[in-house]
Amino acid sequence: MLLIDKADGVAVVTMNRPEAMNAMSVGLRAALFDAFVELNGDPEVRVAILTGAGERAFTAGLDLKELGASRDGMQAANAIQPAANPVRAIAHFAKPVIGAINGVAITGGFELALACDILIASTNARFADTHARVGITPGWGLSQKLSRLIGVYRAKELSLSGNFLDAKTAYDWGLVNRVVEPAELMPAALKLAREIASIPVDMLVTYKRMIDDGFALPLGEALALEHERSTVWNADVTPERVEANRLAVLARGRGR
Repeated sequence: MLLIDKADGVAVVTMNRPEAMNAMSVGLRAALFDAFVELNGDPEVRVAILTGAGERAFTAGLDLKELGASRDGMQAANAIQPAANPVRAIAHFAKPVIGAINGVAITGGFELALACDILIASTNARFADTHARVGITPGWGLSQKLSRLIGVYRAKELSLSGNFLDAKTAYDWGLVNRVVEPAELMPAALKLAREIASIPVDMLVTYKRMIDDGFALPLGEALALEHERSTVWNADVTPERVEANRLAVLARGRGR
């Protein structure tokens, strides 16, 4: 139910339940946790791409058949263990994650998309928060993250209606980085992933964490955090390293 391919510093993680719209069953959630733990500890992996099999769905969210089968299943929406909560599993992954949104990302699937660092959407992609219609409140962050990304009025419109947001509007609202044709989704995601993977992994981990930790703070505190961490990092940078990196940047620019 989960496929992993690794090459050139990039791991492609594919949720592979297309017959169930890649719904996140107990087994799939556990597999996602195991995969991201393994990839986090793999020194050859610098970037991960998360996507779904087929063109219909990134993931339709939690497996509603499982949720409806017993009251225990209802606890999944509030699970805090990373093995049961894929958003937390991704949060424990220190390296960048690109979400390649190939189809619908619904409710918990929407929350999973929001856990990624960068989103590239196919024209087939659509987003929906159907928590209110299902009768369950979100527990994986959607009610707080979405308003910070697209504004509180737009977030309320989506969450209180349960309506779908198409890929173009998601781009216009700043929810996704770009929108491409379905056949171009993985090539675009892989190209960007390889570009990111060309940067040393310790820099990727440090910079990603600086952005994430600062984003969660008021601006004044975030600027202080940047200064504190930047001072520590830059104290170890030598003039020779800066010059070598400068030449590499120039060479890369000439090659474009």
